[in-house]
Amino acid sequence: MADKSFKYVIVGGGVSAGYAAREFVKLGLKAGELAIISKEAVAPYERPALSKAYLFPESPARLPGFHVCVGSGGERLLPGWYKENGIELILSTEIVKADLAAKALTTACGATFEYQNLIIATGSTVIKLSDFGVEGADAKNIFYLREIADADQLVEAIKSKKNGKAVIVGGGYIGLELGAALKINDLDVTMVYPEPWCMPRLFTSGIAAFYEGFYKNKGINIIKGTVATGFTTDSNGEVKQVKLKDGRTLDADIVVVGVGGRPLVSLFKGQVEEDKGGIKTDGFFKTSIPDVYAVGDVATFPLKLYNELRRVEHVDHARKSAEQAVKAIKAKEEGKSIEEYDYLPYFYSRSFNLAWQFYGDNVGETVLFGDNNPESAKPKFGTYWIKDGKVVGAFLEGGTPDEYKAIAKLARVQPPVESLDQLAKDGLCFASKV
Repeated sequence: MADKSFKYVIVGGGVSAGYAAREFVKLGLKAGELAIISKEAVAPYERPALSKAYLFPESPARLPGFHVCVGSGGERLLPGWYKENGIELILSTEIVKADLAAKALTTACGATFEYQNLIIATGSTVIKLSDFGVEGADAKNIFYLREIADADQLVEAIKSKKNGKAVIVGGGYIGLELGAALKINDLDVTMVYPEPWCMPRLFTSGIAAFYEGFYKNKGINIIKGTVATGFTTDSNGEVKQVKLKDGRTLDADIVVVGVGGRPLVSLFKGQVEEDKGGIKTDGFFKTSIPDVYAVGDVATFPLKLYNELRRVEHVDHARKSAEQAVKAIKAKEEGKSIEEYDYLPYFYSRSFNLAWQFYGDNVGETVLFGDNNPESAKPKFGTYWIKDGKVVGAFLEGGTPDEYKAIAKLARVQPPVESLDQLAKDGLCFASKV
C-alpha cells in the first residue's frame, strides 16, 4: 500500500516543476491532485540567479525574491501559493527507485508514492573532478554550483577569504559567469580551461576573443590549453594550490569547478527509451511509457525547426517544455489536440555590464559584425551563422530588446543570403529588415 497517491507527480523541484505547477493551475487543478517531490529544501526557484545576482557583494538576490515564475515576467510562486492551490510540496526528499510499470516511486526513507501521470524533471547534475580520480579533488573550498545550498557555501567562502585567490576550472557558461562574480567580490581570479578559447560549444574564436580580452582588462588571468590534474591542501584540509597538466601550480583559497553536467536519468534506466544521453520523447514530451513525460535537461525531443532530435540544457527550454507537457496531459484528458513543440533554441548570459543573446543553430560559416573591441566603452557586436545559403543562427552582445527580437525572428525565418561580405557590412541592419 502506497503512503500517498496523486493524479500527477513531478519528480524534481527545479525551474520546470514551478512552471509545470503554474500551468496545471491555469488549466484546472483540484486540491490534492498534484505533488512535487524535490531533493532540495525550498520551493522551485529560478536557478540562473545562483551564478549571477546571488553572489553579488551588494544587494544580492535572496529567496523569496527569485522563486519561479519571475524569470519570465510572471507571478512569483511563494511556498504559500502551492498550499493555496492544493499542491503538495514534498521537499528534502530523494526518490531512490522509480517503478514505471507499477506507477510507484520510493524515497530514501522507504516511503512510496503512487501516481497516474508522471513528469520527470530531474534536471542535470554537475560533473565532478573526483569522478575522474583527480588527486585532492575532495578538498575543502572546492565548489560546484548547482543548487542553492552550493551557492550558500560559496557565499560563506567568499566572505571568509576576502581578497584571496580564486581559481575557476572551466571556461563555459558557469566559468564565465562565476569568473565575473568572484572578481566583483574583489578576489584575484584565474580561469583555466583546456580549449583554445572560452565557451567553444557556442562561441566562435572571434566572439571569444572579445570576452577574453574584456576579462583580462578586468584583471582576470586566463590560462588556456591545460587542465587541473590535482590539488594540494593545508593542515585543515583546505585547498591551497591547483596543479596544472602543463606543470604550473596556482595558489588558491577558493576553487570553483564548472566542467559541465550530465542529465539525471539513472532512476529510469532500462525502463524508458533513451537517445543522445537523455530520455527520448515526442513533441508533447511523452516518453515511450504511457503517462510518463520528461522535460527540461533530461528530454531528448524532436526539434521541429531542424528536423532532428536534440537535448537542450537551458532555463528557457526547461520552462517551455514543462508547460508543453502539462498542456499535453490536460489535452489528452479532455480529448483535445494541441500543436507539437516548436522550439527556437535560445541562450543568454550576463556578466559584469555585458549581456548577450543567441538564437537558432550555430552551424556552418560565420560572419562577425559590429564593434567587438574589448577596450570600447560600449561594445556592440554580433555573429551570423550561415548554412546552405541561409542564416540559421544569430548572436548579439549589447543589443536592445527590439534588436534581440529581430535576431530571434531572423533565426526562425532563416532568410537567404547571397554575399557574406555584404552580410558583414549590413550587420544588424540585415536582421532588422527580416
